[in-house]
Formats: sequence, C-alpha cells, structure tokens
Amino acid sequence: MAPAQPPLLTMSGITKSFPGVRALDGVDLEVQAGEVHCLLGQNGAGKSTLIKVLAGAHQPDDGTITWHGEQVALKSPIAAMRRGIATIYQELDLVEGLSVAENVFLGHEPTTAGFVVNGREARTTTGALLHRLGHPEIDPGRLVGSLSAAQQQIVSMARALSHDVRLIVMDEPSAALDPDETANLFRIVADLTAEGVAVVYISHRLEEIRRIGDRVTVLKDGRAVAVGLPAKDTPTREVVALMTGRNVEYVFPERPVRPPDGEPVLRTEGLAREGEFAPLDLEVRPGEIVGLAGLVGSGRSEILETVYGARRPGAGRVYVDGRPLRPGSVRAAVRAGLGLAPEERKAQGLLMLESVTRNVSVSSLSRFSRAGWLNRTGERDAARQATRKLSLRPDNPDAPIRTLSGGNQQKAVLARWLLRGCRVLLLDEPTRGVDVGARAELYAVIRRLADEGLAVLLVSSEVPEVLGLADRVLVLREGRVVHTAPARELDEHRVLDLVLEGSPDGSAGTAGRSAGRAATSTRKESR
Repeated sequence: MAPAQPPLLTMSGITKSFPGVRALDGVDLEVQAGEVHCLLGQNGAGKSTLIKVLAGAHQPDDGTITWHGEQVALKSPIAAMRRGIATIYQELDLVEGLSVAENVFLGHEPTTAGFVVNGREARTTTGALLHRLGHPEIDPGRLVGSLSAAQQQIVSMARALSHDVRLIVMDEPSAALDPDETANLFRIVADLTAEGVAVVYISHRLEEIRRIGDRVTVLKDGRAVAVGLPAKDTPTREVVALMTGRNVEYVFPERPVRPPDGEPVLRTEGLAREGEFAPLDLEVRPGEIVGLAGLVGSGRSEILETVYGARRPGAGRVYVDGRPLRPGSVRAAVRAGLGLAPEERKAQGLLMLESVTRNVSVSSLSRFSRAGWLNRTGERDAARQATRKLSLRPDNPDAPIRTLSGGNQQKAVLARWLLRGCRVLLLDEPTRGVDVGARAELYAVIRRLADEGLAVLLVSSEVPEVLGLADRVLVLREGRVVHTAPARELDEHRVLDLVLEGSPDGSAGTAGRSAGRAATSTRKESR
C-alpha cells in the first residue's frame, strides 16, 4: 500500500483567550489536500476565532501550525495569503465603490518595475477567473456595489483564486444563496478539490455537510470534541449531540388544534411593486403564522419590506385592524403595531456597538424620556423584563450586543418589538446564522408569541422551516402567489415543485419534480 499523504495543514493545541473569555482551548485541526473539511459548532463554539487564527488575523496564545510539513507563524492575513491560505468570510470584505477587477487584485495589483500597470491585465485575468467559476456574465469593470449577494460571493472566490491558493476557508457560503446558486457553489468546490485545493467549509445546514463534506471537526465551548469524523457516515443525531452536549430533536412546536379565527389584524389589498411582485391580497389573523415560501428573487423579502413601509408600493394598500397605513412610511407602520426582524440582522436590525438594553429599547425610547431626560434605570429594567421573557442569554442587559450568539441577537430583536407592544411580527429568515440548538429555542419563542395573539408573517429559504412553523403557506414564484394552503396539506416535495415550475393551477414540470425528489432524498439520508 502507498503511504498516506501527509496533511496539508495541521493545527495542534491552538489556544486563544480574550479578556474574560477563553475562546479556544487546545483545538486540533487536520486538513488534507483536495478534501472538503467541515467545521461545525454552535455560535460561540470558537469557529470564527479558529479561522481567524488560520487567516493570520489573530495570533494564538499557544499551539503550533504546520503547513506542508513545515511549522509556520502566520503573523498577518498577508502572510497567510502568501502561503496560499484564503478566507471568504460570511460578511464579505469587498469595497463596493471599486470595480470587480479592482477588488480581485486589491493589495496585489499587477505591477511592472514597481509601478501599477494598466488595469487591462487585471480585467483580463479577472474575466478568466470568473469564467472558471461559471460566471462569465459578471463584468470585471462593473462596480461591486451593484452586484447581487451571490455575485459578490463569486467575486470573493475570484479574489482568492487570484493568488496561488492551496486552501480556502468558506464561512457560511450558502447563507444568502438560492438552490440554483448553492448548486453552482458546490460545483465550484468540487472543481477546486479536484485540482488539489483544500476547502474548510463552515455551515449550520447539516444537510449541506452530508452532501459536500469529506470529514468533520466539531467544536464546543472552544474545544474540539471530535476531529476528522466521516461526513457522510456519521449520523446527524450524533453530530448534533456533539455540538450541543445533548440530543436535539428536529421537531417544531405543535400548532393549535383549530386554525385562528377572528378579523385579520394585517391585510393587503392589491399590494404590488413593478418588477418585484404582482398584486397581492393577504390576510394574517391574531395568533396565526403565515409563511411565504419561494426562491431568492421570488419577491418574499420585498413583500415584507413593503408591508413594513421600507419600500413604497406601486399599487395597493396595507391595512392594520382595518385602517390603511400611509404608503412607504416605516414610522406609520411601527405606530400601527408592526415590527420587522430583517434578513441581515447585524447590518439592518442591530446597533452592534451598543448594549442589549439600547438595542431592545431603541424603538421605545420616548417611553423612558421626560423633558429631554432619559430614565436609564427604567429603560434597563424594561429591557431586562422583555429579554427574560424570551430567555435571552446571558441575562445581562449591559452586555454589548456584538458579544451575543446569533440566536440571542435575534431574541434581542424580537424583545424590541415585544417592548414596543407590536401586534404584527414580520420575520425575514429568522434563523439565518443560528445553530441547531438555538433554532429549536427560536421556534418555540415564535410559536409562543403567536399563541399569545401576535400575527406573524414569516419568510424563510428553508422549506421545512416554513412548513414546520406556519399555519398557512403562500408559495411564490417570480413574484406571484402560485398556491395557498394550510401547512399541514403541503410537504417539501410539493412546495419545491411549485416554486421551481409551478403555476396558479398547481402544475409542475419534470425538473421541479426531480429537484423535489433530490431534496427529499437528501433530507431522509440526513436523518
């Protein structure tokens, strides 16, 4: 037998502490050339710190890094990149005001005799890289800020490949992608590994790990509790138990036996925006969760933002308790009792440099103000009462919101609207970037809020999440509702048929059925 190849990367006993926190406690990681090594763990487990050590952004307090059999010190991101290690973070670090080519070669522009050469060479090379990644339609001269999230991610990959990269770290790469874009991402990963490039892949979506991964390392509380498990043969329950320290069942809270009745608290009448979604008639009753299912670009998020007043409708009206809202006015929507938990919670929903208290109270500050003075004690007490109702951890209203896990940050957003006394909760991708253990808690919170009388309008890219949480589902395709039914009457196969090739009469073609069968098969295997 031929001797096994030595690892491309070995991280041994990596330790890293911050004031009051031991983020990594003797972590080991071993990656072979040409493999997809998946890094799993709940938020706060140490994944981000570990990849920042690998990227040269953090220096370990202890431990060693071996690259190609040689012990190395990665003193900076540039040093890591020169070794052939590239990192694509979930929060893409692109410069929106620069072109695609300028971003790809930022920091290592083509030069001659020490001078930056004409950008034509950079554009030509960038075009070749984009073609290699399956996106020749992206213009190297186009401003990055005008690209979609999926296209920006391709630009980040092109930037990584513009170096002589041997290992790419991908942090939640599919979080903002629809199924077709995710399939293209997997194709790119397969092509890279076939060329001997190693990929460290981080995702909360366990079904992806089983599809794309070769081996798995699991972190918990800053320690590696499993190193190099076979990705396809390790039962999902075992992986979840390792991540959480307990067995977590993939179950959703029970729905009410009887569907909610009474007058709708939220209603839209002919609501539309040209090029985004067709006229929509929608009703949500107190205690009801209505889900919008569809691909990215189907108009789901645009509907939520239009209802909330962040986008002005081209036609139609929004009614709360029978009263029309002023079109395109967030202030009017909030005063009427609407609250939005946006898709990009860090960029759009949170004040990342502020405390938990200020993030919870920000929409209710007038309640604590008298003659221009802010009653900070009252503000803090009210915020703590709201967060305790949702079991937010840690139970510290003074904690900086940036130090909380994704699930607890989302709870803080929900607590904001509870404090405000909202009656309609708009949820856009409520569990994006949230680990499996925290998801179960969020599902329970959302159902409990509905049981207490809130009307909930929910958007999620994950069909099982929509079907598991919602009482009633509207299926969207290309901005139109193609089917409406109680969630109990739908399954993932049926919804995928409708969103891929659906029509108002419920017909679907061969491609839709094939995709539905593939998705259902993958889900069964993951169990």
